[in-house]
Amino acid sequence: MGTALVYHEDMTATRLLWDDPEYVSLVRKTQVLGEEELQALSGQFDAIYFHPSTFHCARLAAGAGLQLVDAVLTGAVQNGLALVRPPGHHSQRAAANGFCVFNNVAIAAAHAKQKHGLHRILIVDWDVHHGQGIQYLFEDDPSVLYFSWHRYEHGRFWPFLRESDADAVGRGQGLGFTVNLPWNQVGMGNADYVAAFLHLLLPLAFEFDPELVLVSAGFDSAIGDPEGQMQATPECFAHLTHLLQVLAGGRVCAMLEGGYHLESLAESVCMTVQALLGDPAPPLSGLMVPCQSALESIQSARAAQAPYWKSLQLQDVTPVPTSPSTHSPEGRPPPLLPGGPTCKAAAPAPAPSSLLDQLCLCPAPSVRTTVALTAPDITLVLPPDVIQQEGSALREETEAWARPHESLVREEALTALGKLLYLLDGMLDGQVNSGIAATPASAAAATLDVAIQRGLSHGAQRLLCVALGQLDRPPDLAHDGRTLWLNIGGKEAAALSMFHVATPLPVMTGGFLSCILGLVLPLAYGFQPDLVLVALGPGHGLQGPHAALLAAMLRGLAGGRVLALLEEDSTPQLAGILARVLRGEAPPSLGPSSVASPEDVQALMYLRGQLEPQWKMLQCRPHLVV
Repeated sequence: MGTALVYHEDMTATRLLWDDPEYVSLVRKTQVLGEEELQALSGQFDAIYFHPSTFHCARLAAGAGLQLVDAVLTGAVQNGLALVRPPGHHSQRAAANGFCVFNNVAIAAAHAKQKHGLHRILIVDWDVHHGQGIQYLFEDDPSVLYFSWHRYEHGRFWPFLRESDADAVGRGQGLGFTVNLPWNQVGMGNADYVAAFLHLLLPLAFEFDPELVLVSAGFDSAIGDPEGQMQATPECFAHLTHLLQVLAGGRVCAMLEGGYHLESLAESVCMTVQALLGDPAPPLSGLMVPCQSALESIQSARAAQAPYWKSLQLQDVTPVPTSPSTHSPEGRPPPLLPGGPTCKAAAPAPAPSSLLDQLCLCPAPSVRTTVALTAPDITLVLPPDVIQQEGSALREETEAWARPHESLVREEALTALGKLLYLLDGMLDGQVNSGIAATPASAAAATLDVAIQRGLSHGAQRLLCVALGQLDRPPDLAHDGRTLWLNIGGKEAAALSMFHVATPLPVMTGGFLSCILGLVLPLAYGFQPDLVLVALGPGHGLQGPHAALLAAMLRGLAGGRVLALLEEDSTPQLAGILARVLRGEAPPSLGPSSVASPEDVQALMYLRGQLEPQWKMLQCRPHLVV
């Protein structure tokens, strides 16, 4: 399966799943109206400009969404993007609004429910404006979880709606299935967007367990856009797309919404499509520190949603006190709380940048994923483009690296080490993007130590090591900030330094997800590694889907340069599933997540409290000064 790009102007719609024929008939009549009549009709709506071609284009836009959903849900493609105009997320049941005529994403969601029988659909609206049309259509429907972040400024930004605030959470049976994250200042950047996903959207999404993800993909939330005035760079949307692809078996359908700076729009769309194709996301630029206004908004949304979601209920979701001046009638922006960076307005739109040209100068490695085993396993089923490595490092070189470690002198361990060194060199030289290597269980700790030292001595500037199971931190690992060591499976939660963190292995799926979203990924995004090692050591206790999810989410870091180290007696199924996610496939669904145990939550909260002063991506709430 591949990625669909739906854009042909002559594509045909099936039938509109719209239940107000009078409104459809009204739009249809615009095809024969004169200029004055079109102007008069446009004046009846908010920010709408009718044209004789409006009905034809709007019908094609809605049809594009239906065609994309059909292709994904029938398995013809894995995911896709519909490049449509006009956009749709402001359109309401019987009213055009905000350049939107028919609500493309809402129609696609209704179609997925009616034709394909889906019961859980996640809609992620990252346009800079609130998609109130989608919210109105599904606010009482628990089968659709709608998430929207939007420029709000305490109600002073279009569409000026009270129901765009964080405490608008749906109604009736849909309580908790509308999630609003209002940005009250401009200038939100990469760290703010990623923090919103990790600390708000993804915990709810995993608990909801969607069967399909629809994205209202508006890029007026990107840098340079005059409407949004935000600072998120194009590659941020590759990361957001990547994080969504771990849901719903990777069934993601994105549909274009707003975007008013052509260069920023083009680059952001390109990044989104690359992520849908399974290409690694480029590293994020800028300091990964959320601003205080963003943290205030995230915490307000978490507090509003906590009564409805178990994944939030054991965490600190105390509402953030609001200063009276935040709603001042003079319209002044609210004061910033101390303790974090300010959110600054975006600079004037730059001249066309060379980002895409720069990306072309760094072509993808010739091999996306390599599996290095000491002996080829005939039971191991791999995708056709995943290579089984045959080469090995020179014997003398391998013996030199093995000499300090007694457990590596045995022949089978030495052979495995040679394979690993050869693979690691290929990754560091840019010939291979990601890989899997095996080692005897008795030599796992020593092999990992060699891999870390080899990576640091051969070009890695910042190396993240996530060690699962009984793997102790190498005693001679330097505390120079080049290595971040995370051990999941330690005896107790401990932050021995800001670069050495251990936590017990969570006992339930909910605890495992909380550990990844609330600890591992915030630390990883704050550290911004250029090489990731994932070691499944003795007693790691992970099932294939859990290991696959961890590897898939870490693949968003370091341009996809992830090396997984397994014990030789691991099942071929584990190596196979890791190979598939490292090459860009979606991990299998874990199903509805269980609630984290109080012990797991306590360990997580303890570590976050210890590490937040140094690692700002761990923060969920602003620091208040009394």
